[in-house]
Amino acid sequence: MSVEQTGPLPVVAIVGRPNVGKSTLVNRILGRRAAVVQDTPGVTRDRIAYEALWNGKRFTLVDTGGWDPKAAGLGASITRQAEYAMNTADVIVFVVDSSVGATDTDLAAARILRRADRPVVLVANKVDDERSEANAAELWSLGLGEPNPVSALHGRNSGDLLDLILDAMPEAPREQEEEGGPRRVALVGRPNVGKSSLLNRLAKDERSVVDSVAGTTVDPVDSIVTLGGEEWRFVDTAGLRRKVSTASGTEYYASLRTEAAIQAAEVAIVLLAADEVISEQDQRVITQVIEAGRALVLAINKWDTLDEDRHFQLEKEVERDLSRVKWASRVNISAKTGRGVDKLAQHLRAALASWETRVPTAELNTYVRQLVQETPPPARGGRAPRIKYVTQADVRPPRFVVFSTGFLEAGYRRFLERKLRERYGFDGSPIVVSVKVQSGRGSDKKS
Repeated sequence: MSVEQTGPLPVVAIVGRPNVGKSTLVNRILGRRAAVVQDTPGVTRDRIAYEALWNGKRFTLVDTGGWDPKAAGLGASITRQAEYAMNTADVIVFVVDSSVGATDTDLAAARILRRADRPVVLVANKVDDERSEANAAELWSLGLGEPNPVSALHGRNSGDLLDLILDAMPEAPREQEEEGGPRRVALVGRPNVGKSSLLNRLAKDERSVVDSVAGTTVDPVDSIVTLGGEEWRFVDTAGLRRKVSTASGTEYYASLRTEAAIQAAEVAIVLLAADEVISEQDQRVITQVIEAGRALVLAINKWDTLDEDRHFQLEKEVERDLSRVKWASRVNISAKTGRGVDKLAQHLRAALASWETRVPTAELNTYVRQLVQETPPPARGGRAPRIKYVTQADVRPPRFVVFSTGFLEAGYRRFLERKLRERYGFDGSPIVVSVKVQSGRGSDKKS
């Protein structure tokens, strides 16, 4: 059966309050453990998109963070999540824990979803057997139509649910605006590298308090700045206020704000201080950006303060300590004097373009076949695996899946990534290369 589709894919958003089983349902639909599942509410914090397939139909599945009834500003939180689902999805899947019943949070969400101008599929999750179906019937009270009893954990009725989702999809997906507005940029880095000074320079205003004491910035606000003739939104990191009974100081909260900023952004500017050695904390921030799958620009600040010896030493540090992100876009700046700051716009645009690049399947396979002929995968256990097919499963960031008859060593996967970068660039964007092993008819596994 052909599954080749051109143009944007229909979007299915999975929404609901925390710990109702949204990520478990996502994994069930995908047929693999992609979303992180834990017996703790609030594990999923960001909206994470996956490409899914059912009955020959491809669609984008979006796992959303839960609505926490104990969080400050419950109404705002519910509205933000529900409006995102209504504005960007073609089908909304609203998940409720049938073993608990409809809570006040569920009722508040349902009131918003009833006004949606697109189909809503109500899922009564955790219906593990026929005896539990009576609980599901009580969810008619939400006013969203018939509750569909499902056990995401055990797979009960999941096929029927997928059929309903496909039936609810429009013939053509609505145009996606990716939330619209200026592109979202996270300005991150360890304390006292000059983030506030740079933001003030970009905004041409004293937006942030600047002090030589590290950690001065506590609750920065969103800033719209004009850079390179274009507006950019430097994302708010203050929305992660939470009551922590065992706080471990300013650095702990700074780490939480950094994580929130990265997750809310499309591209991150990681600011490094040219007059200081690249530290473990710098490395952690860069790792957060890569693991979040965001585009990356490295900005080395205080460049104007360097003497010749430090300049030479810094180049050696970059070569040694940042070798894993050679693909990252890099610009040398001075937030204090404005030197090089205008160059940030072109680096941001280039990184975002790479982040959103999709390689045509036919072209990709032609290139990879040529690579494999010239440099075949090393044998493992006496047999060399054979690469059957390669596809780009997603963008933002680009994700490639290699279908192989055997396990591909990490070194060979790195070789494929390097060659993909040599051919297609991807400057400023992480890319993911995973391998799906097809060892025999009807059996496969992910490596």
